[in-house]
Parts: sequence; structure tokens; C-alpha cells
Amino acid sequence: MLTKIGIFSFLCVVTIIIALYSNAYLSDPIKLNFIGTYSLYDKNDDLIYQGSAKSKWVSLKDISPYMIDAVISVEDKNFYNHNGFDYLRIIKAMFTNIKSGHIMEGASTISQQYVKNAYLEFDKTWSRKIKEALMTLNLEVHYEKDEILEAYLNTINYGQGCYGIYDAAHYYFNKEPIDLNLEECLILAGIPKSPSNYNPVSSYDNAIKRAKIVALTMYKNNKITEDQYNSLFKENINIYASYSENDLKTLMYYQQAVKKELEDIETISEEQIYSGNLKVYTTLDFDLQKAMEESVDNNITDDNIQNSGIAIDPKDGSVLALIGGRDYKLSQYNRALYSKRQVGSTMKPFLYYSALANNMTSSSTFLSQETTFNLGDGNTYSPKNYADVYGNKEITMAAAIAYSDNIYAVKTNLFLGVDELIKTAKLCGIEEELKPVASLALGTSEINLIDYATGYTTLASGGYHRNIHFVSRVEDEFGNILYEYEPDYDMVLNPNYVYILNELLTSPVKSAFIDYNVPTGINVASKLSRKYSVKTGTTDTDYWVVGYNPNILMITWTGYDDNSGLPVTTGLEAKNAWVEAIEKYDPEDHSWYEMPDNVVGMPLNAVDGTPTTDSEKMNMFYYFRGSEPAYNIETVEK
Repeated sequence: MLTKIGIFSFLCVVTIIIALYSNAYLSDPIKLNFIGTYSLYDKNDDLIYQGSAKSKWVSLKDISPYMIDAVISVEDKNFYNHNGFDYLRIIKAMFTNIKSGHIMEGASTISQQYVKNAYLEFDKTWSRKIKEALMTLNLEVHYEKDEILEAYLNTINYGQGCYGIYDAAHYYFNKEPIDLNLEECLILAGIPKSPSNYNPVSSYDNAIKRAKIVALTMYKNNKITEDQYNSLFKENINIYASYSENDLKTLMYYQQAVKKELEDIETISEEQIYSGNLKVYTTLDFDLQKAMEESVDNNITDDNIQNSGIAIDPKDGSVLALIGGRDYKLSQYNRALYSKRQVGSTMKPFLYYSALANNMTSSSTFLSQETTFNLGDGNTYSPKNYADVYGNKEITMAAAIAYSDNIYAVKTNLFLGVDELIKTAKLCGIEEELKPVASLALGTSEINLIDYATGYTTLASGGYHRNIHFVSRVEDEFGNILYEYEPDYDMVLNPNYVYILNELLTSPVKSAFIDYNVPTGINVASKLSRKYSVKTGTTDTDYWVVGYNPNILMITWTGYDDNSGLPVTTGLEAKNAWVEAIEKYDPEDHSWYEMPDNVVGMPLNAVDGTPTTDSEKMNMFYYFRGSEPAYNIETVEK
């Protein structure tokens, strides 16, 4: 019986293998791709990115033989003898990993690695693994081994933003690939295992240790002699590590976002994206991208503190600039696309829109004092104001925004009902699941920057939902338009209340609110040449700055990747960086939002909302017509 089962199982396996290879033979060959061969243009149609940074395709005969031997030795010594899968190596790796209790050894061949890097995302789903296997078979049955190896060497990630041997040879050693010496080839061959840990710029010592492992595999495979092996790395290797052309450290983060959006466009196939020759016209403002990058370098003094940020045109949702980290070459992790952080008090504007839409006004007051809230379920909540500063008196909504008063915010949240804030956030386009808790008003939920920017774009646009986008148009190599962005605007908020809210958000930079406390943005107010709605947000580990007017929305986050506590100086540094960047953007139109017919203005005392003749304490409060207080003031402004 067991014999029959064994024979049947064997025949099933053979049948499946024959079917897979038959399918691979009958399928069209996948095109050997060069990662990132599409060209990116900014909003002025200037070319800003082509291929993988500066890389170009290099023939195998123009690559140092040392490099070829090093790569095969360390990555796939049986490359020329297998059909895409090294089954003995797979079995050996399985036993090693089972014995150790965790994954210590991989068994991917060069063919598999090429497919994974050139065509697939780096998720670990079964569907991706099956797709990888099928594409590997297709590759092996349609191409010679030298063609596959050449494609691999021209597309692999060598760290520091380098893809392909040409780019890596020029960046690290300022050489043509054919001129690389043995030690240089050993270093380069060691990088792909972990580009961020084994490149000689950010981790020289680790790169040399890894290169010595590569050298040992070459020696064991008889590719170098014992004398060559023993003479290696006696002196430090000179690392060139510089592009001769002007290159932004953060531009690749924007390119990542463009690539991600391209993959979601239904009219453009995956093959078209990866086979190259696409012209992708983006919404990038190169000068603003540069300004955001430089502003961080000029103001954030601790090099270990990371930053992400986005600048958007509220009129159409186009992304003008995107920062995913301080330096792409040192960290390819795009915090703007993938990170979620607590947003702190920058959540409050969504709360105060809810308040305005539910019959509160810009001069509605609550008592600002240390408070413990009874949540009605046996629990209590005792939020604190920053530095434990309280007015111990009634303050207006405008003053609460100016000081970022937490007591006022929590009272408002509980007064409205916690679902109202969530409802407004969803209306604005924030997709993150938000918990209906009292502390939500203080930004205790973690939200991704892009998701959050979608919500703020609704406020900055005057109440319209805008689709945030990076790509405006895509053409093929012949100029045929494959895709063109079509705006679809929906009014989702009441424009009267949005106008009032946007005026309220100018409070953090107004001197009229200097009283028992000072506005959160007063220390940078003198640097602003234009009118902005502004809100900052602080947690122990995060600092956010959000500001906008009709022409630009800019949001920045500053913090440590490991959630370490921030120095007290970070807030001012982050605000200065934001101001420096946003002030560099100079649209022709500097106008503010047009006041709706149903909104009226009334000058009152900034802090308590009572009539005043003191011009230094006076602030203009705005109301939906009919909701303004019944003070006998003749200076009512439409």
C-alpha cells in the first residue's frame, strides 16, 4: 500500500513539474527588465529622474570577471547547473532553519532574486511566492544563463540609492565596472544581502567583514588562490561615494511614491511599468523639494532625528514635495508612505470643525483649569496642559487653539460626543480607524502622513475632498497618453464653518493672545510673510507642524525611529524648518480665503470673547450669520 502511495505521489509530482515547464515554454517570455527605466518629469516638464539614478545597462563582457565570480560564489555557486531552483540547497536550508528554530539560511537562486527584485513587491504572501516560482521558470526556459546574470547585475540593489553595477561602480569607486579590482568586487558583491548594513559608506566595517565572507566563498570555489585570499584588505579601501551631479538626498522618496501610485493605475499594466520607456509627468515642485530638504538640514541639529513631510496644492490635491526621511542613501524606509505616528494636538482642528457644525462658535468658552473627567464607566481621565499651564478662567475656542489647551479640547470632545470627531475625520477623508475615546481629541491615535494629509487637504481646500496624487500624466515612448489625472471634487464640509475654522487656526501666531500663556507659534510668527492656518502637535516622541493657506498645505513630522523621547529644543527646530521651507514657496497669488456671504466678523477680546477697546488684546472672531453674540458693537465686518 505504501509503495503504491509513494509511486502515485511521485507521478503526481512529475506531472506537476511537466505541466509547469510546459506552461513556461508556451508562455510569452517575460521581458528582461531594468529597474526604474521610466523617466520622471516635474510639474514644469523638466526631467528629474531617469533609470536607477545614473545607472545604465552594462554587458557582461564589460564587467570585471572578479565581480562575476564573486557574485556567483556567494549568491548561487550552482547557477550554471540548475534550472532556476537549487533543490539541494533548499533542502539544506530547511534542515538548518529547523535545527536552529529560526531562519538562518536562505536558498534563493540568482534567477529567483532577479525576478523578486525586478518584478515583484517584497511582501511574503504565498501568492507572491507562487508568482515568483512561475516567473523564474519562464526566465530559465526562455533565456541563457549569461543573459539572466547580466540582468541581475544590472538591477540589484547596491545600497545608497544605487541600482545596477554601473551605478554602484561609479558611486563607490568612481570606476567603470570592467576596471574594478578584486577587493572592490568583493565589497560590491557583499552589499545585496543587506544594502543598508553592508554598504561601505554607512557601514564600512560591516562591509569589509561581509567582503571577507565573499572572499572565502571564492577561495573555496577555486576562484582565487590562497595567496590572493591571504593578501586581501591589509589596508583601508578608498571609497569615492559621490555623484558628480547635483542630487537631492530625498528625491528617491518622491520617486517611491510615484512608483506606488503607478502600480495602482488600472490603465497601466505591471509589464509597462517595469519594461521601461514610460514618461511619467509628476506634480513635483523640484525647488520646494529642495527647500524642504535643506530646511531640515539647516534646523534639526541631531542627525539621528528623522523627518517626514509633504507639501500639497489644496486646489487640486497635487503633491508638490515629499520627504520620507533625512537621506535616502542612509535609509530607504519611506516614513511618509509607511509609518504611523501619534498626531498629537494636530487632531484638534477636526474636533473644532465638529464643534462649529454643532452650534458652538469661535468665542464659545470653557473653563481652563486642571480637571479630572469622570467617563461614566468607572474610569477617570486627567489630561494635562503643556507645562501644566492653565488659565483658571473661561477661555474662547480661539484661545484654546492658540494655546493648544487640552482641557478645552477634551471638554469639547465629551460635550459633543466622541463619535462626532470621528465622523468629521472620516468626512475629510482620513481612513485610519480611530478609537472613540476622550483622548482622541489630543491625537493619541497613530495615523500615516499621507492619510492625514488627505484630511487636512479638505480643510485647506475650503471643504472639498481632493484626491492626493503624484502623477499627472503618463505617456509611452511614442508619446501616446496612457493615463491622465482627472480631478473629481466633492464638497464634503460646510464652507462657512471651514472658513471660520481656518481663521481660528491663525490664532497660534497672533500676539493678541499673549496673556497667562503664549500662542504656540508666536516664536516663529515674525518669520511669516503671509497668512497661514497653523497647528502644532506634540507627544513625548513626535513633533508635528501643519500649516496652510489657499495655495499650499505643508505637514512635517519630526522624531526618532525608535520612539525615543525628543529633546525640548526639537519643537522650535521643527517649527523653524517648517517656516523656512513654506516661505520658499512663492505662488503668484497670495490671497486668503474669500469670506462666504453667510459669515460675519466681530472684534472681541482674544482670550475671553468680551467686548474690548484695547487694540492689542483684540481679535476678529467670525460667525455663521445669526450666531454672533448680541453685543452692541457697530464695527461688524462682513
